[in-house]
Amino acid sequence: MPDWISNMEPHWAWLSIGVLLAAAEIVAPGFFLVWLGAAAIVTGIVAWIAPIGIPLQLAIFAILSIVALYAGRKYLSDNPITTTDPLLNQRGGRLVGEVLTVTKAIEDGRGRAKVGDGEWPVRGPDVAEGAKVRVVSADGGVLVVELT
Repeated sequence: MPDWISNMEPHWAWLSIGVLLAAAEIVAPGFFLVWLGAAAIVTGIVAWIAPIGIPLQLAIFAILSIVALYAGRKYLSDNPITTTDPLLNQRGGRLVGEVLTVTKAIEDGRGRAKVGDGEWPVRGPDVAEGAKVRVVSADGGVLVVELT
């Protein structure tokens, strides 16, 4: 083991581990490692202020990790993250209400309609090519339509 590691003060190790765990949250997002990083940083501050043995530092870290994870989970369940755009990643849901032109006649309930510069599969009443239909919902990648 290199001398610089064996000569390192324990509080610097805890602070370094805390920063690395918090930074690892960026690489592996899941809102989990940040709480462990916070516990490690607090453990490093406690070890800096009151020099204590490694076993007690590990116990403090374990307790703080559990408390931080529980508090973070409780906070997030009490204050859920809401979005201003609930259909952000639901392209089919964004098309509800749009009027489309049928490009392949809807026969036996299935056909295709022009959406922007592409075509989407549609499901609805039988209509001829060129008819106008309104999107009423989306079922996966298939748009459910009705006559306008």
